[in-house]
Amino acid sequence: MRESVSRRRFLQSVGVSGGAGALFATMGALGLAPAAAAPAPPFDPPRKSDFSLTGRSAKRVVILGGGIAGLAAAYELGKAGYDCTILEARGVAGGRNLTVRGGTTETDLDGQTQRASFSPGIYLNAGPARIAQWMVTLDYCRELGVPIEPFVNANADALIYNEANGKPVRYRTAKADVYGYVSELLAKATDQGALDGQLTATDKERVLSFLQSFGAIGGRTAGWEYQGTNRRGYASYPGAGNDAGTPLDGPAALADVFASNVGRYFSFEFGYDQAMMMFQPVGGMDRIPYALSRAIGAGRIRLGAEITAVTDKPDGVEVTYRREGRTRTIEADFCVAALPPHLMARIPHNLGTAVQSALGSFPVTASGKIGLEYAGRWWENDLRIYGGITETDLDVSHIWYPSTGFHADRGLIVGYYNTGANARAYGSLTPEQRLLRAVEQGVKIHGEKYRSELTHSFSIAWHRTRYLEGAWTSPPWGSAGYNLLLQPAGHVHFAGDWLSHEVAWQHGAFVSARAAVTALHQRVLAH
Repeated sequence: MRESVSRRRFLQSVGVSGGAGALFATMGALGLAPAAAAPAPPFDPPRKSDFSLTGRSAKRVVILGGGIAGLAAAYELGKAGYDCTILEARGVAGGRNLTVRGGTTETDLDGQTQRASFSPGIYLNAGPARIAQWMVTLDYCRELGVPIEPFVNANADALIYNEANGKPVRYRTAKADVYGYVSELLAKATDQGALDGQLTATDKERVLSFLQSFGAIGGRTAGWEYQGTNRRGYASYPGAGNDAGTPLDGPAALADVFASNVGRYFSFEFGYDQAMMMFQPVGGMDRIPYALSRAIGAGRIRLGAEITAVTDKPDGVEVTYRREGRTRTIEADFCVAALPPHLMARIPHNLGTAVQSALGSFPVTASGKIGLEYAGRWWENDLRIYGGITETDLDVSHIWYPSTGFHADRGLIVGYYNTGANARAYGSLTPEQRLLRAVEQGVKIHGEKYRSELTHSFSIAWHRTRYLEGAWTSPPWGSAGYNLLLQPAGHVHFAGDWLSHEVAWQHGAFVSARAAVTALHQRVLAH
């Protein structure tokens, strides 16, 4: 017990000093890597043959919301012959899966209208833009025939920019220095006996061996010092003959590296949902809702249909909606409510006060993006940055470089992808003001080309977007209200990424839709 607790404390100190990467690597060196979890049971989609021995038949289902969850529910139910109708208030299906192209028009809650003027082949994935390889989203891409390509989520040659430092640093340089100095400190502490109460002699040698490789530090005879290596990058690249290249000067002093605070950006790539490889559909993320819509049938999706009331009845459900200036009603045996919870909470219904309270218990996150089209791909030509993300402490938060169209004449940079207070600050501006502010910040990192070669832009503030009014939610997992919505309210079943543990990802919408479909189908088969 004493040895187990001591190792835990040691590993905690590694995690605090070096981040998740150092923690997991150290665990591996000590033979303490966590075991893989058992896989979830596979989804069994409904089939027409399910009804052959029951004497029952598929039912009519109305689906509220044409986002990924609503589309997935209709697609899966359709395999068994359910008569599904999707009601979607926006003029396009997909929900937050929105790809902005030349001609895309959007009017926000403040009455501000933008019309995208992007060149042919240039687009902005305004909502989801990347897919982890383990996500069920890729299964749907395969099933629906949506081709995919790599998304460069992490790039050693992308940049980190902190305002106090005044100049950007390559990601590889920052990581080499932070890992190097953390390794030096841990190696010295270990070798000088500071951890003798926590580690066995064998453990100490294993950790020292790992740290020497992990941080590129000197050995025991060199005092475990970090002096920098070509991991940091080159001032001039290696060439022919005897040209070994010129490594970057440095590193800076240990105190200066830690004061720069660059290490806080490293952990994201170790997140299970962020780790490479990642992917994107060829031609834009909206290829997914387009493929789903095609499989469902365009006649089953009613766009411009604003839902005004939901009434559960003893033998089914009635939904009232406005479309083309007229109030209409649709009746069905069941309903799948795939709207964001904060919007569903505004619709008059008779599902009970507990359901209403539960729907209102999901805090909403603001998020925004801006797409900046450039006449030339200067980030590739001048900086040799091919995809990836520059991290900043500016209010733009993240700058994304395109993972497609390499060496083309033009390209689009995501000039900001921010959330929370920063997103609300940008969302309160006009599109023109957002552009000016974003470019002003980008110039600090990339210089005047960030302004002078810009040709077109388009921005989105999800919390100011009609019929969405938020990017994602923060579910109260495990609460009575959350668990209540996992069950049907009368003939109404709920679905959406907000009822999953992968909020903000299409994967969450897909698996939640599958859960609702399974529950509804089993219910039909049982009665």
